[in-house]
Amino acid sequence: MKRVLWHYTNLIFFKSGWLPFYGFKVFLLRVFGAKVGKQVELKPCVNIKYPWNLTIGDEVWIGENVWLDSLVMITIGSNVCISQGATLLTGSHNYKKSSFDLITGSIVLEDGVWIGAGAIVNQGVTAHSHAVLTSGSVATKNLEAYSIYQGNPAVKVRERVIE
Repeated sequence: MKRVLWHYTNLIFFKSGWLPFYGFKVFLLRVFGAKVGKQVELKPCVNIKYPWNLTIGDEVWIGENVWLDSLVMITIGSNVCISQGATLLTGSHNYKKSSFDLITGSIVLEDGVWIGAGAIVNQGVTAHSHAVLTSGSVATKNLEAYSIYQGNPAVKVRERVIE
């Protein structure tokens, strides 16, 4: 029943652009079991699989058309930006088996992380403090702190220096 209620709540209030008010969306996430900090902005058309597998810190910005595929836990630290069209995938399938068994892994975005527009973070990845995954890149392995990653698969291209 919980999944059915969330399905329609997600469809009406999150995946659509009908409700631009962040506060009400945060309230709904908390009602469904998410842990959400202060000053969280959820733009229109955000798709969230299961909010009870979601923890979001303070001052987080989640852009339009972001997909949080929270089959298992997604932990988002404070001062994180997840740009438009980014995808966080906690699940995949085992291509080595004819039954394509589901495989899952939690995702952690530590404080100060920026996930660029259209980027993908795969299951089991931790983006350490202040890491950047550039637009359109695909993270298949952990991202080091204060580092910038680019490409598919994403590789470290330089250090992140914050002024």
